[in-house]
Parts: sequence; structure tokens; C-alpha cells
Amino acid sequence: MKKETTMYVLDSLGVAHPETVTGADWSISSFFVEGGAGGMIIITLFLIALLIAAWKAPRWVKEIGIGALVFAIFWNLRGIYQACGAIQMAGDVASGVICGGLRAAMISLLYGLIVYFISLVIRVIQKPRI
Repeated sequence: MKKETTMYVLDSLGVAHPETVTGADWSISSFFVEGGAGGMIIITLFLIALLIAAWKAPRWVKEIGIGALVFAIFWNLRGIYQACGAIQMAGDVASGVICGGLRAAMISLLYGLIVYFISLVIRVIQKPRI
């Protein structure tokens, strides 16, 4: 039997809306939407550029990875800023709503860290041997 849980998802205005989810939804598309489609698309473009640079322009791998991480931090702070604005307007907000907003804001940061880690692995592989 699947367990039903309530998740809070931020919309484009930063307002948290409850969603009932059955079971654990670990699909990539749900993380992509929860993390904010605009920012996640840009971080994905950084990932694609990273993979192309690994093949065509190896010296750019580090810079592209850092760019993905910096953009992910920006996107995370933007999400937290919007969530704080929504909380301020709403007044008294349940801790579950706050945690749901922070969880949604952290998804893009985790994705940016993964892209940066991939850039570090590619750099280590491409380093000349001693």
C-alpha cells in the first residue's frame, strides 16, 4: 500500500501550494519542475556545454563547471528570497510549508553541485600524467 504525503511546491510567484503525492516520486521530471524549470534548464545547458567542452575545448571545463555552480547558488538564493517574501505576506506559516519551500529551493543547488563535480572529474581525467 502506498503512503500519501503532502508536499508544498512553489509557483512562479513564490507562493507555496500543497500537493498530495502518493508514494515516493523520485522521477527526474518532478525534480526538474520543483527546482524551477527556468533555472534547471540553464543548468542543463551548462552541463551540455561542459560535455562539449570536454571534447572540443578542455581548458574551459573548469570555468563552465564553476559557472554552473554560481548560477545554481543564484537560483537557490532567488528561490529562498521569493519564499521569504511569500512568508512575510502570509504572516503565520506552518513549518511544513517553510520546509517544503526550502526543499524546493535546494534542488537546483544540488543539481549545480552535481554538474560542478562532473567538471572536476573530467578535469582529473584530462590532466596529463606525471
